[in-house]
Amino acid sequence: MKRTGSSEKKEPSPGAIFCLSLCMLSASLGTSIVNIALPALAQAFDAPFNQVQWVVVSYLASLTLSAVFAGRLGDLIGRQRMLLAGLALFLLASVFCALAPSLWFLIGARAVQGIGAAVLMTMTIALVHETTGGAHVGRAMGLLGTMSAVGTALGPTLGGLMIGLFDWRSVFLVLVPIAALAIGFTLRTLPAGKLVTKLPPISLAAFRGKGITPSLIANLLVAAVMMTTLIVGPFYLGLALGLREAMVGMIMSIGPAISIFCGVPSGRFVDAWGAIPVLTTGLVAMAIGAFALSVLPQIFGVSGYIAAIAILTPGYQMFQSANNTNVMAGVQTDQRGAVSGLLTLARNLGLILGATAMGGVFSFGVGAGAIVDASMASIADGMQLTFVVAGVLIVAALWIARRQPINLERAL
Repeated sequence: MKRTGSSEKKEPSPGAIFCLSLCMLSASLGTSIVNIALPALAQAFDAPFNQVQWVVVSYLASLTLSAVFAGRLGDLIGRQRMLLAGLALFLLASVFCALAPSLWFLIGARAVQGIGAAVLMTMTIALVHETTGGAHVGRAMGLLGTMSAVGTALGPTLGGLMIGLFDWRSVFLVLVPIAALAIGFTLRTLPAGKLVTKLPPISLAAFRGKGITPSLIANLLVAAVMMTTLIVGPFYLGLALGLREAMVGMIMSIGPAISIFCGVPSGRFVDAWGAIPVLTTGLVAMAIGAFALSVLPQIFGVSGYIAAIAILTPGYQMFQSANNTNVMAGVQTDQRGAVSGLLTLARNLGLILGATAMGGVFSFGVGAGAIVDASMASIADGMQLTFVVAGVLIVAALWIARRQPINLERAL
């Protein structure tokens, strides 16, 4: 009788892969779909930008703080059980977000939703090896990465459409059937796993590796700039340029859509040219794109915004491929999981920085108490200041990433 635990000959289950893809899509949508609703939330709750931005920050903060614990708990009680718990928590939190009577209730519900999303992200990656054979793991990981990018790209468009047809509450309700469908597939297609009474302690050796810190800091700064585009973009396009929510969503999805098509080619560039030129080219393109966002939209409007994003986004993908390859090339096999976790942690902290500090820069540049009452010129001034600062951050990331030339030389 053939054992199902053999990874060498096991064929991947289409249902299981679809289930994991739905889970990754849900968590990614939870991150991106809400950004476009921020202007509507500011109006609905009559709140200033520095309060409304916590709808995004609370989700990212709880996701970041919960990821390591969710993975560890999944190893203990079984990953399928943990995934089911995460899906149920994500679904219920989405309902409470939609029913929120106040802004601070919504922020709290979003924090709970972020905990559920942390479970979804960690368990989907962990379950790949249990649901696919050894020869199919890479393809499954690539599919999950694509689904993450699809969720990021789909979020603004879907969110803008839902707000245009209904109101801001529908942005959260649309996540409920997706999570419910994922629960059904999890019960039908994923193995339950075994309960474990004791786990070995986590080794901290990976945290002491030399040459990793500059890459982590660069990763944080770059993520902050990318989150800035998602936070500030809807306000500029909707309030300064006067576009409707559906159109804002379509324009906001252009950058993530470009990411979907640039990821694989960027990795091939690293293999062919090495990490140094690709990392440098990517950050230079990002700096040009960030500074362009401070100038081109005010001159050319929507077309200027799109042109700047079309420069910034491929640069981001090139940086990610080169930076991740560089970091992992100098890490021992038994430390790669921990260091990969550090990269994820740095990225999430950068997303939080982009939503808070860079959101604060934008609010300072606008200079109005309630951003919905600000003039078009004030919002344009806030946009310009924000992306000048973003460009400076990318230049700093380039300088920091190049501080370890020996480590960079080890990259493929």
